[in-house]
Amino acid sequence: MLSRAERFAAFRKALKDKSLKTTAQRDDIAHVFFGGHRHMSIDELYREVRKINARVGYATVYRTIKLLKECGLAAEQHFADGQTRYENADVGEQHHHDHVICDRCGRIVEFSDDELERLQEDIATRLGFVLARHRLELYGICRDCREGVRPSASADRMAITSRR
Repeated sequence: MLSRAERFAAFRKALKDKSLKTTAQRDDIAHVFFGGHRHMSIDELYREVRKINARVGYATVYRTIKLLKECGLAAEQHFADGQTRYENADVGEQHHHDHVICDRCGRIVEFSDDELERLQEDIATRLGFVLARHRLELYGICRDCREGVRPSASADRMAITSRR
């Protein structure tokens, strides 16, 4: 997994390769995005960036996310709420993860489970398929919502890995 600095360097290189200018606004957007460890919509990213640079426009955030996606540093996700969200992605890495999403607060938890991956491969094979890709989203009510506790902003993304 790339560090925040490595992601930023890769972004700067992509800008140079595309003969695009490096700007303070693009840098601020990239820093906020790479520093976030959650699935962010364009609106959420825009609000976060405006806290550090009030001159950043919505269109600049949109175009910068598009650039990040094109160079493999942002992955686009579509969940049941209908809003497109973006997460950090690593260029050339094949790290696969799935998601559990709270129907009440919208909290998204990432998880990886080797046994689940093997089971999905086995099912595809049994049904005569060669699995090219898959996407698993589980929906329910998180513990905080069930217990009436307001989830913290830092709880938006939690990675859980299971290697059985």
